[in-house]
Amino acid sequence: MTSSMTAFSRQQSSEDWGTLVWEIRSVNHRYLEPHVRLPEMFKGLENTVRETLRKHINRGKVECQLRYQASDAQASDMELDNDLLNQLVRANQQIAEAAGLEATLSSIDLLKWPGVVKEPELDLAPREKQAMDLFLRALDDLIASREREGAELEGFLLQRVAAVREIVVSVRANMPQILANQKQNLVDRLADMQAELEPARLEQEIALLAQKADVDEELDRLNSHLNEVERVIKANEQKGRRLDFLMQELNREANTLSSKSVVAETTLNAVELKVLIEQMREQVQNIE
Repeated sequence: MTSSMTAFSRQQSSEDWGTLVWEIRSVNHRYLEPHVRLPEMFKGLENTVRETLRKHINRGKVECQLRYQASDAQASDMELDNDLLNQLVRANQQIAEAAGLEATLSSIDLLKWPGVVKEPELDLAPREKQAMDLFLRALDDLIASREREGAELEGFLLQRVAAVREIVVSVRANMPQILANQKQNLVDRLADMQAELEPARLEQEIALLAQKADVDEELDRLNSHLNEVERVIKANEQKGRRLDFLMQELNREANTLSSKSVVAETTLNAVELKVLIEQMREQVQNIE
């Protein structure tokens, strides 16, 4: 299965104690780079979330964010630390009297002081379990989305591979006629210059010309690389880095084909090859 590195997933769950929302985004990256953002209550899940990601995803920059909204009943259940509150009021009064200032401490200022509002005692275990169950649902949805896009990328690549093969077949079919025309052009130029060459020397020049224009090896290597591209796409393995390397090899052979071209048609074929290979290379960047 071919998987894209680009996807998004969102899952939500509501309980009597509050609402959880997971959002997971992934984009292409050379390696797996997870980023996890959790509410303070769920910070203890970070290592578990990271380890779960590593078991299911090999590459990509993956951003995981959990949002938590407490229910109205829980949010209204606020308890104050009266002892601390009284200490703060007395301290504020003493400072004001000592400095000859007016005590201006507001209730909002007091509520902001750490520890004034007591956090209710919560059983985190069921909340953490619910958060992880929801995360697994979101992760499954993300992976399914990556696979759907990967299937589209696979079809795109196979279409380009077929188009490249057609060009390779066309160039190979035309080469004998191209070489024959080059041989005749050489003979005609010598005739125009009224130059005479010994038959052996003429054959040597023709052989040299044919050698410079011969692209059989390049065409063979192109076919070999295309076979490997198809094999990798259909294989059950990590594909992105291997395909990226093969795109470089295909481009190298297309450049060599262009440099050996002796007619405009072959040059245009080489340009079309490079366009198709570049299109594939851009899409390969998104494959895991």
